[in-house]
Amino acid sequence: MASERRISARLTDPLAQHVERVVGPNGLYKTPDEYVRALIRRDMESEAYQVYSAILEGFQDIADGRYFKSSGDWEEDKKIFEEKEAQGWKS
Repeated sequence: MASERRISARLTDPLAQHVERVVGPNGLYKTPDEYVRALIRRDMESEAYQVYSAILEGFQDIADGRYFKSSGDWEEDKKIFEEKEAQGWKS
């Protein structure tokens, strides 16, 4: 079983009212804890999807010939990238 940690948060009235609407007998979640866990999981999935999408985009760039050997210097590589983008990746 994963270890658990307790957190607490203060909410403004509008946020607390929203939680009250989505939690309880008439809400989507049984407890505020369940709601917060669902929000965190959704956020984590969104981040993972963004990383996955960026990786796929990188593979597609390579397949389409949009790559260059890195100089090892971020600023220099950024300039090269911008030049290639402006040229439409035509050498």
